[in-house]
Amino acid sequence: MATRNPIRDRIAIVGVHSEPYVRDRGMSQNAMTLEACMGAVRDAGLSAADIDGVCGSQVPAHYVASSLRLPALTWWANVAIPFTAHVIEAANAVASGTCDTVLAYHSTYRASGTSRTAAADPFRARTGPGFNVLSRNPDSISGAVGYAAWASRYLYEYGAKREHFGLIAINSRSNASRNAHAALRTPLSMEEYLGGRMVRDPFTIYDMDYPVDGADAFVITTVARARDLPQKPVLVHAATLGMTGRSEEDQLPDLRHHGQQVVAENLWRRSELTREDCDIFFPYDGFSVIALSCFEVMGYCGYGEAGPFLEDHWNPEMNRIEIGGRIPVNTHGGSLSDGGTQGVGHIREAVLQLRGQAEGRQVEGARTALITPGGFFFNAGGLILRTD
Repeated sequence: MATRNPIRDRIAIVGVHSEPYVRDRGMSQNAMTLEACMGAVRDAGLSAADIDGVCGSQVPAHYVASSLRLPALTWWANVAIPFTAHVIEAANAVASGTCDTVLAYHSTYRASGTSRTAAADPFRARTGPGFNVLSRNPDSISGAVGYAAWASRYLYEYGAKREHFGLIAINSRSNASRNAHAALRTPLSMEEYLGGRMVRDPFTIYDMDYPVDGADAFVITTVARARDLPQKPVLVHAATLGMTGRSEEDQLPDLRHHGQQVVAENLWRRSELTREDCDIFFPYDGFSVIALSCFEVMGYCGYGEAGPFLEDHWNPEMNRIEIGGRIPVNTHGGSLSDGGTQGVGHIREAVLQLRGQAEGRQVEGARTALITPGGFFFNAGGLILRTD
């Protein structure tokens, strides 16, 4: 039975802009965010006077509004990652009439250091919500500690191999090599993957999202208004978040009962589409095991079967995943190679692909994208974006 979705295909993303993802941008998080926001508004063919809603994450909405001299806001919010939540909040605000046009943004920023050594550290601490000291505390199971534990469980329970994690990392790097925006573009072999420095067994540096400085911003409004704007509208067809009653890392009962299952069940219920209608798949790969789970939960294969599924759908010439020989996966390079941005990069790439503007990596005829930003626990999410 379909779930009620009164705003299906009524809200559109009409502007997008990204600040380059690099190891150390040499500018503040606020400055990167403002540049991305200004670029998105210009991309939409609008001006500051057209924006009456703001939705962001670490950089406060009031700071953005003041810095951009937005003359009058009727709605604003600062929302926790992943960026799926920002899209949902903005879409609901526009659909309800609380505002007409929302500027939504997210940025990542590696804590400033005083030496080149600090800047070169691939796991230098990042700032903002979700990057607290607990993720580096050996007494906590949050962040990499929790996912490493569940990755070990995945290998044990399903008889999977580390090479299956490696296929996710190699796919991301192969696609990133065609993306001038990506932070990591050098090809990655399986031998190199398996020889990567171990960080938290079974994760090497290639299994964990790549910390970057960068920012993305989007303009979201009604489809009716989008018709008069210069860019092809990208419609929010269906969107949902997902959480279970036991959503903490150490309380999760098993690999079959977490937020991603809630997302999958409700996303398809809110949609008129099926997997077969999707031209590109964007599984979240903040950690490689999350992406494997996305294939299983979204129904491409059974539980524990993602590794063999990827082997069966591997294009050796392109050195990447192509589902059924036609559906590419994380065409931008994902969190592992484009840059770790808590899902905003996946959504940005989907918008560019559906607008036909993914230079050097465009999927011919792409009209529908399935995106699953977020992890197992308290931050799972899913989107289906489409064009007319």
